[in-house]
Amino acid sequence: MGGSNSSLMEESVHDFSVKDYKGNDVDLSIYKGKVLLVVNVASKCGFTNTNYTQLSELYTKYKGQGLEILAFPCNQFLKQEPGSGQEAQEFACTRFKAEFPVFHKVRVNGPSTAPIYKFLKASKSGCLGSRIKWNFTKFLVDKRGHVIRRYGTTTPPAAIEKDIQKALEST
Repeated sequence: MGGSNSSLMEESVHDFSVKDYKGNDVDLSIYKGKVLLVVNVASKCGFTNTNYTQLSELYTKYKGQGLEILAFPCNQFLKQEPGSGQEAQEFACTRFKAEFPVFHKVRVNGPSTAPIYKFLKASKSGCLGSRIKWNFTKFLVDKRGHVIRRYGTTTPPAAIEKDIQKALEST
C-alpha cells in the first residue's frame, strides 16, 4: 500500500511512535493491553493543580490494574507550558510526585499537530468539533488502543474514575 496517506493507516493509538521528554522515540505499542488516559498538560494553567493532583491519585490507584496516563505538554493555550518537555516532566514529578510519563512537547491543533493528536481528535470530536480548546483535554483509550471517550478541560480526572474502572474490567 505504499504511497497512500499514512495518517489513514493507523487504526489504534498503538500504531504511533512519539518522543519522550528527552527526545527518544517511544513506540506506543508497548501499551497494548493497558487502558490509557492521554492528556495535553500545562504547568501554568488554572486547571493545573486539580488535574495533576487527581491524575497522580488515579495513576497510583490503578497503575497496578493496567492504567497508564500519557501526558503531552502543550504550549498552544496562552503559552501556559513555556519550558521544554524536560522542564514539564520535572515540574510534574517534583511538584505533584507524578509517576506517569510526560512526553516531548507537542502541538495539538493547527498544521503541525502531532500525528497522535490527529488520530485522537479524528476518533472523538468535542463540542467545538475536533479542535482541542484548552489544556487538560483527556482521551480515554481502551486496551486495544481505540478511543472510548473524550473529556473537556472542566471535567476533573476524578470524575472519569468510573469510566476508567469499566475500561479496566473489559477485555
